[in-house]
Amino acid sequence: MTATETAGGLDQLLTLASQFLAREARLLDEGREEEWFELLDDDILYVIPIRQATQPRSDEIDRSAYRLRDTKAHLRTRIDRSQTGLAYSEVPPSRTMRLVGSVEVTGAPQPDLVDVSSALLVYRQRGIDPHYDLIPCRRNDRLRLTGDGVRLLSREVVLTETSLTTPNLAVIL
Repeated sequence: MTATETAGGLDQLLTLASQFLAREARLLDEGREEEWFELLDDDILYVIPIRQATQPRSDEIDRSAYRLRDTKAHLRTRIDRSQTGLAYSEVPPSRTMRLVGSVEVTGAPQPDLVDVSSALLVYRQRGIDPHYDLIPCRRNDRLRLTGDGVRLLSREVVLTETSLTTPNLAVIL
């Protein structure tokens, strides 16, 4: 079965992808990282490439250099560390609100794969600090359709900013 046959067409693929991204955002906003981790494919690759403002817009994203390049094992370590109380960048934990929009199915390269683009705006605030961060980005995801549901196979996060104003990227984008 192809991805479009499984989902019943492009509109249903878009609904499937939108539902997946909305669920993922809610799980992360509610601090349910273990449940979020279950949405990851074993072959997940999660990358945040460098963006260089000195380059022409068509060349400003350097996909050979990364702020972050994580596999499932790396993401497992990040989640485990965040639960120790020793990840000081997240003590106290960030309160977040993820706004996901501009969701677009951009392709179905194989029968069980769906490529999805989305815009994300993360509001982040910690403790009683009145300061907050807004982290805007575009995400290019590849979702795998499995018998157990949709799994995130890859994510490329393209940050809008070239110089980050947030003190760290400890939150999942």
